[in-house]
Amino acid sequence: MSDETSVIIADDHAVVRKGLRLLIDAEPGLKVLAEAGTVPDAVMKTRALRADVLVLDLNMPGGSSLEAIPQLREEAPMTAIVVLTMQNDPAFARQALQSGAAGFVLKEAADDELLEAIRQASNGGTYLNPTLGARLAAAPPEPAGPPDDLSERELSVLRLIALGHTNSEIAGTLHLSVRTVESHRAHIQQKTRRSSRAELVRYALEHDLVEL
Repeated sequence: MSDETSVIIADDHAVVRKGLRLLIDAEPGLKVLAEAGTVPDAVMKTRALRADVLVLDLNMPGGSSLEAIPQLREEAPMTAIVVLTMQNDPAFARQALQSGAAGFVLKEAADDELLEAIRQASNGGTYLNPTLGARLAAAPPEPAGPPDDLSERELSVLRLIALGHTNSEIAGTLHLSVRTVESHRAHIQQKTRRSSRAELVRYALEHDLVEL
């Protein structure tokens, strides 16, 4: 069994992936197994290869990286996720870590922090960019989210319902099948105890999920 820590790099810029591969492969004990340029590609390769660590960019085509994190944690629990991003808003860091990421590194500090974050994540630890960590600690607690235990995907569907989109339009926007959207809608109606579109719109407005 290899002692090397295996890594998948997911970023939509080939130049960035090449630079990260050079950085990681040059570090003793670390090895890049694969690269991905879209969210679906990252999900597919993580499922298939079961690497120790996935380095995941937040802004990629094909869906939401943040929404993919809990899915990946469920389907590939042995793969730790380190988010690497230009987004320096503490809210993104909080959401990523709450979703199951083990690390949050800013691209501007990647040369200094990424390797440490990979090692921490592969050993079951957590790494957060120090500047963001300080801002996160100083920030007031976020207001409570909507009740009824709605998932991130269900919230996305609910927002689009409230904005007047049809099931077909929602499916196209979120890259889902119409049947999946219908299933999410049924779960939303069950959890919120609202049945009509008007009631769902009112619910979304009451919980500040949309602005009309």
